[in-house]
Amino acid sequence: MAIFTRLFDIECPDALRLEPDGRHPAFPLRFGADGRIPFPQIILRTPGREVLLNGDDLQGRPGEDGGWVYQAQVPAAAVTGPRMQVQIEGCRRADIAGAGGDDWIKRHREIHLTPPVRASADRLAHDQARDDPTAADQGTLGLGSDLEPKPVPAVTAAGDTVKLYFGIHKHMHQPYYDTTDRLAWDGEKDGIFGARGGNYTDFIPAAVQRYIDGGLPHAGLSTSWSGSLIEQLDRCAELGRCSGRFAGWNRALREMAGARTALGNPRIAFAGLGFYHPLMPLIPPRDIVRQIEWHRRAIRDTFGVEASGVLFPPETAFHVRMIPALRQAGVSAVIYDSIHRFRACRDYPYAGIGEGMLPPNPADQVNPPMDDWLQLHNIWAGSPISPSLLRPEYVGYEDPSGAMHSLIAIPAERYIGNEDARGGFGALQYPDVLGQVYRRIVDSGRFDPAHPPFFLLHSDGDNHGGGADSYYHHNTDALVHWLRQDPRFELTTAEDYLQRFPPDPAQVVHIEPGAWAGADNGDPQFMKWFSRYDQPYSPDLNSWAVLTALQNRVHTLEDAEPDHPALAEAIRLLLTAETSCYWYWTGQQQWDEQVTRAANLALAQIGPALDGLVARGGDRTAPTIFPPWVTPENPGGKRWGQGCLLDAPRQALVHAFVDDCAGLRRVDLVLRGSDGEQRLPMRRHGPYPSATGARASAEYLTAELPAGAGDLRYFIEAEDGHGNLATGSLERIFLA
Repeated sequence: MAIFTRLFDIECPDALRLEPDGRHPAFPLRFGADGRIPFPQIILRTPGREVLLNGDDLQGRPGEDGGWVYQAQVPAAAVTGPRMQVQIEGCRRADIAGAGGDDWIKRHREIHLTPPVRASADRLAHDQARDDPTAADQGTLGLGSDLEPKPVPAVTAAGDTVKLYFGIHKHMHQPYYDTTDRLAWDGEKDGIFGARGGNYTDFIPAAVQRYIDGGLPHAGLSTSWSGSLIEQLDRCAELGRCSGRFAGWNRALREMAGARTALGNPRIAFAGLGFYHPLMPLIPPRDIVRQIEWHRRAIRDTFGVEASGVLFPPETAFHVRMIPALRQAGVSAVIYDSIHRFRACRDYPYAGIGEGMLPPNPADQVNPPMDDWLQLHNIWAGSPISPSLLRPEYVGYEDPSGAMHSLIAIPAERYIGNEDARGGFGALQYPDVLGQVYRRIVDSGRFDPAHPPFFLLHSDGDNHGGGADSYYHHNTDALVHWLRQDPRFELTTAEDYLQRFPPDPAQVVHIEPGAWAGADNGDPQFMKWFSRYDQPYSPDLNSWAVLTALQNRVHTLEDAEPDHPALAEAIRLLLTAETSCYWYWTGQQQWDEQVTRAANLALAQIGPALDGLVARGGDRTAPTIFPPWVTPENPGGKRWGQGCLLDAPRQALVHAFVDDCAGLRRVDLVLRGSDGEQRLPMRRHGPYPSATGARASAEYLTAELPAGAGDLRYFIEAEDGHGNLATGSLERIFLA
């Protein structure tokens, strides 16, 4: 009987609507194979929960032409988060303990989890009238029976009219699907790009024109376009790909780029970004700066305007250690996911596993407690929000020398933005959901007219509901019509808001690290990019180790021989390898090898020059330190169990990758606590073992942290064989 070589005909729902109790309904999963699968398995993942279906739970039977058909019934279960990741896999060996990576064949799907059906309009109106008697005559949530907006009066507080400001951000990106061949193209790529014709040409100008026609003086769209997307669209136009759909693709965008708000700011703000869409918290500062500078040139050349000083970090991934590099690159403000500001408050009301993240580490909870927590209804919201914190603020970072660095941070509201991504006005019930935020601001008495609420609704502009034609056209018409009738809310660009209501630079806060909800809930450890970190081999850790070695070698040659003829292509390969997408689909060989392929090609080009440089003692570059991570994430706190939280061990381990082409003389972990400073030599485990044939891999190091030490700051210091010294970023951890 033939053993299978591929999986196909996967039947899996695209979306499931949750029940009122938060459970998804039972549903079938079915797939085919071109032969018998010795060990078939389905893995379902939601934040904090992983379900395996195999054995008797997954039935197989012979199909046609020697193929097999497999089917499982997924039981109803409680879940968190907006998505369920489905991994369908089979091992070509029944003895999986002895199987290698080549024995596994995998396919992936994603199921969108939508909130329960909302209560009826009559019930919502009844509830609103009960909670606010003045609303009884306003119709259902300010809407008449024909869904036409009715005027809703704004509320005054201490003589000031309370108004809530918000903006919309649309993110556009496509990676290079082959790091070593920018010209690679096939039918799949043609379909991916061709299906997004409007998104990449005229959807955004169409929405902005509706703002203008509707008389909204400050309204506009913030949008981020990766350089890899722009380059591929240019190539589509040049070569006539996608049936010529992208000829002159940027024409409408260039024309609308000249439109201005009432304050003279662009109606389309092309937000700053990293050219190749890197995960900025995990790459060196000099690469952050270069990625932003390359992107800024691409925006100028493509759209004829300067990029905004507001940066959208890919995946909304932010860590305060980025601030010095962002300021060096000329960034004036950074967008972050709002939950990481909420969780950085003392006495934060952690919502349990429904939040999709572990409890905050106490070292991050340094901001004052809040008293205006609000649990949003009628959308998926895994935790409460604090409306008074939904405004731009200065956020700070202290480096190992004690110097302080600060930058304006703009919140992108996690839950409301996620709901807006389902299709805009209508999919997100703006009057209801934003009305909940508005009422809480009024009731709490926390309205500050000098710094009123402002947040962004952030989502992909080319995927699912947030990228649909209706979002930018029909639903934007409805949004504009509503705003003209409701003075409580104003759509504005971030630039207009900051010009009217600049935050106070004397008030500097802390924000917990993390990303947006779509990245496995964007936890502070960025575990979406550390998959299988707790297993003997992790494809993700392999890619970081290979990338760290490449970064050191390219930087070393650049510092010593900036005009070397092979350097330009090596830099491009390095920046390409930093694309966050190459860690997104762990377990798929195509993606797990992308970083290694780029690194191997770059090292083949610059290797001889590097060897000569090191041999003659010309290395002037300090070791490259990959940002450290700690296991367990909350020592002495909580860790993930199977659908629950368990007590975490108090003993913790710091992990890091460090590399230098001249070798490492020493690597120390420096701890700072209430008892002063302590220096610990890190244990060296040699280069991280690569399963992708990497030419070079960074050294893997660990160090034990003292249990029960309380609130600590720490950093890594590394010296290479030539005496060049590197100091890593200052990190924080609480050891219970």
